Amino acid sequence: MDARDRTDEHVDRWRPLLPGLDPDTEGAVTRVHFLSRHLKQDRERYLADAGLHLHEFETLHALVARGGRAAPSALAADLGRPANSVTGRLDGLERRGLVERTPSPTDRRRVDVALTADGRDAWQAAMDALGAEEDRLFAALTPDERRQLSDLLRRIMLRAEDRD
Repeated sequence: MDARDRTDEHVDRWRPLLPGLDPDTEGAVTRVHFLSRHLKQDRERYLADAGLHLHEFETLHALVARGGRAAPSALAADLGRPANSVTGRLDGLERRGLVERTPSPTDRRRVDVALTADGRDAWQAAMDALGAEEDRLFAALTPDERRQLSDLLRRIMLRAEDRD
């Protein structure tokens, strides 16, 4: 038998109380929950080490994904946030020197947001730490197992997303 984790104890505790409990489903859901919590806690710690709050990292991340320059309205859409909340985020990032507002090269009425070198460095430091932990965790699986896990989770997510 493989090594046991705390989810095995959780399932063992609930099986006598819920006779219809599927231990594999309960185990998978609980492990996804615990893994998600672990990644969230690590993300908060690594972001703090990089000197970033989560909302700052998310904004820098969206900006990097757009090539380091974007209109505030595009960032708001990417972040799923109201434009005024993104304005506040950008104000704080600009004060810290992580982004700068510049006139749009295509429309004089518009302002774009550009990532600064310090902003890219802060984002990269956070990404390096986050990536290292993800690599550490998933090194428990072979490349084929990681691909299979990703495919299985995709099937579950497609079911979750298909609520219509």
